[in-house]
Amino acid sequence: MIIVEYVDEVWAASGQAILPADPYERALHRFWAVYVDDKWFPSMVGIAKAETEEAKAESAEQALAGLKLLEEAFEKLSKGKAFFGGDTIGYVDIALGAYLGSVKVIEQMFGLKLLDEEKTPLLAVWAERFCAHEAVKEVMPETEKLMEYAKMRLAK
Repeated sequence: MIIVEYVDEVWAASGQAILPADPYERALHRFWAVYVDDKWFPSMVGIAKAETEEAKAESAEQALAGLKLLEEAFEKLSKGKAFFGGDTIGYVDIALGAYLGSVKVIEQMFGLKLLDEEKTPLLAVWAERFCAHEAVKEVMPETEKLMEYAKMRLAK
């Protein structure tokens, strides 16, 4: 995410900012991006690497609890708009959106429903909107290719 901040600073004058201008808002967005990387995603890895059903269930529970927190964060940060960054894709959108391919793989490989329209309706709609965005849809890896890669990694 440091590179994303660098891009935001260097090209801020030539386009839409990735981080909010307000220092407090910027700190909130940074906090949630770190949460995604350091707290939430490791629970996703835990699902894939679990050696027992109990460990898998525990990691899945942690991942779902994290998504509920991210749902609340989305509601506050987006202020009722389409993305964490408001009307446009922002810092937290990039942080969480980078893992949406992995979410799809985990859901398919382990029969889980992580982005659930009933439990996290705002995030479920956000994920669809993010993946359909013109800046994302051309670079988002295909789930099938990610699935092949995940199977190869887990076989080692």
